[in-house]
Amino acid sequence: MSDPTPFSAAERARAMARALGDGWETPAPDEAAPVVAAGPPTREAVLAALETVPDPEVPVISVVELGIVRDVEVAGRDVTVVITPTYSGCPAMREIEHDVLAALAARGWPARIRTVHAPAWTTDWMSDAAREKLRAYGIAPPRPGAERPRDDALVPLRRANAAPAVPCPFCGSARTRLESAFGSTACKALHVCLECRQPFEEFKPL
Repeated sequence: MSDPTPFSAAERARAMARALGDGWETPAPDEAAPVVAAGPPTREAVLAALETVPDPEVPVISVVELGIVRDVEVAGRDVTVVITPTYSGCPAMREIEHDVLAALAARGWPARIRTVHAPAWTTDWMSDAAREKLRAYGIAPPRPGAERPRDDALVPLRRANAAPAVPCPFCGSARTRLESAFGSTACKALHVCLECRQPFEEFKPL
């Protein structure tokens, strides 16, 4: 009996990996992506290619707009993409690395990933365009400009103050209420608008 699913073996393997998480070892794909004829890579061309790679958890923004692509190094046709994870243990990082390498391989550019952890990623690295795309998508963007200590400074302990209300991305009202500190992912929080009654997620500032 033939397989009734319209998906390729590679697509089914990736779907299984997403469903089962880090405990699943993704088999090598049995179908290679077609290679697009491209000239020698340049930093600008590689960044343009990475603009087409969406964040798997918030696909409305690219990994470049998210701010995790720290640098691109080019030596001949060899490319190194320097990435800083949003936080240690982020479950999306393996998928992001796979998609980054696949996007460059499809252009005929061998590439590797170098992960750096310092300085730590912050939501301040997100572009203004990314914030607007989040808002249009129905996710409240992170508030910019949070004060952060230097890497070599002592971290002061302060009494927690009430955080300012997060404006609703649907109607703009500040009459919102935090429902849960964690939404669909660890980097988002769940709120509800008291004006339009819409629940929404906030991309938490970090």
